[in-house]
Amino acid sequence: MSDYSKIHSLIAVSNDPAKLRTWIENARKGGQVEIKAAAFRRLIAILPKEAPGTVEYDLWQTIHAFEHVLSEERGKTTRLSRTRQKVARVGEVETLRDWAISSKSTEGFNMLIERNMPELTGEAIVLRHAEKFEADVVVAARRRLEEAGVDIDGLMAAPGAASLSS
Repeated sequence: MSDYSKIHSLIAVSNDPAKLRTWIENARKGGQVEIKAAAFRRLIAILPKEAPGTVEYDLWQTIHAFEHVLSEERGKTTRLSRTRQKVARVGEVETLRDWAISSKSTEGFNMLIERNMPELTGEAIVLRHAEKFEADVVVAARRRLEEAGVDIDGLMAAPGAASLSS
């Protein structure tokens, strides 16, 4: 088995989205799941312009991650145009609030749950930044995740930890 510590070290400090995307693609072709996941995590960590640890950063990290996954699956660039427009119109917190209190889950929520990426849902972001939201919004976000079978304690133990299963 090859030692990939050097590539992991390079990925960990890379600030070049193009290079990270190349590592993701090469790792996918070579069946190197750990390298693909590490490059993906680094890519979505560097793409947001917002400050890490903020609700804004977490939402943009999710948007970039989901766009990447959909682009990869569809074989063409995919942008979450309606989501981006809503964020531009009402802001990150209001967008997340609206998703959480909606009577039914968003298509994005369902797709992220299907892909085993619950940490990237808007509802997970609401729980991680509960102080930014009214209590009923936090309760609604928790309920939706629980109804989807998400282990809330496990989710909160590793906030923002994105991974790809394929």
